[in-house]
Amino acid sequence: MSSPFAAYKKFAIVFAVLSALILYIIYSLLKVTPTLPVIQPTMVASELVDTTMQDVKKYHRIADWQLINQNNDTITQDYYKDKIYVADFFFTTCQTICPIMTGNMAQLQKELRGDDDVLLLSHSVTPEYDTPAILKDYARKKGVNASKWNLVTGPKKDIYELARKSYLAVKDEGSGGKYDMIHTENFMLVDKKRQVRGSYDGTDPEDIDRLLEDIEYLKEEYRPKKTFMQRLFGR
Repeated sequence: MSSPFAAYKKFAIVFAVLSALILYIIYSLLKVTPTLPVIQPTMVASELVDTTMQDVKKYHRIADWQLINQNNDTITQDYYKDKIYVADFFFTTCQTICPIMTGNMAQLQKELRGDDDVLLLSHSVTPEYDTPAILKDYARKKGVNASKWNLVTGPKKDIYELARKSYLAVKDEGSGGKYDMIHTENFMLVDKKRQVRGSYDGTDPEDIDRLLEDIEYLKEEYRPKKTFMQRLFGR
């Protein structure tokens, strides 16, 4: 004779499974992907921002630019059109933070190797020394994939203005020449509208992980939005 509790036990199991499923569906439908802020000059430490930009509160974008890469090719912002990219500033003879930053850029290159929507861009802050030939040799030693990662050089004034007026990423060298600058460890995440969406410590592995996570959040902004029924049935 079957136990009077057998039917109740089966019901309890089915109820528990259905409850777990319903809770999962509700969680999936309510889960909100974080939206990254659009970084404005007023949100950044003033030492990293040109004095002409320090009061800008909205509509900030990366300015038009034209530089030369490690293959002696002319590269402009059009190369990064409709792309997400990570930018930094470095120089090839740097023996302090640059090797760590370049190593972490190489790690990003590896992590993003199958992702055509995301590119990398490194600007030399000593363009008078870092010629395309020097950058080419440096790129070879560091395993740079030219289709994924440009190392660029050009007029010092242009790089200085990009660094301090667009990327908001380097300090002014007050005791040096007019366009001398002190680069930082910052990696900048730039969206498809040429807006800065995040800044990360390029020497910190945990911040590199955060950057990779934020890239996924940013990519989500460009995916077609699903309807309620599509989200419900996973289509």
